Amino acid sequence: MTEHPDLAHGTDGLARCAWVGADPLQLAYHDTEWGRPVHGEAAWFERLSLEAFQSGLSWATVLRKRESFRSAFAGFDPDLVAAFTPTDRARLLADVGIIRNAAKIDATIRNARAVLALREVGGLEALVRAHRPPRHTRPASLAQVPATSPESQALAKALKGHGFAFVGPTTMYAAMQACGIVDDHVAGCHRADAG
Repeated sequence: MTEHPDLAHGTDGLARCAWVGADPLQLAYHDTEWGRPVHGEAAWFERLSLEAFQSGLSWATVLRKRESFRSAFAGFDPDLVAAFTPTDRARLLADVGIIRNAAKIDATIRNARAVLALREVGGLEALVRAHRPPRHTRPASLAQVPATSPESQALAKALKGHGFAFVGPTTMYAAMQACGIVDDHVAGCHRADAG
């Protein structure tokens, strides 16, 4: 088997996007979640929140802490997180199971409140989906995968206009990839071949 720099081959013989590496958590995430459509307000809020926490860190770090994040942030139920108090904030800052970044914790609470406000104008999912690119070409290589897009820039601007924080264009492009708004499984990846 010829090695391709944009693909990693697992012990199961399947070719995957090279960013997966050998980490079992990332492998499972890649195969079962990444690039697949997400539905429901809490699911969207979780993905946007986790992408914000990932900023500046590895995705593997976030995946290892995902269940702790879910527990700490009430299953990412926006109604519950929006009601968090200074006592909850202190609890989160002391929680070794999550990434204890005060700005990201504050942004998550703020974003939950923004999610509630968005319900009056169609909701979070509708806003994100409205920024789907009219056409998206599957990348042939990792070099063709952008860090941002005009749509992720517009989405970041729209979310910020609704009071969201930690939703820059790069973070929003990563969220668009994760949630199936764009499909950036590289050519040759078994998920790309699955359609």
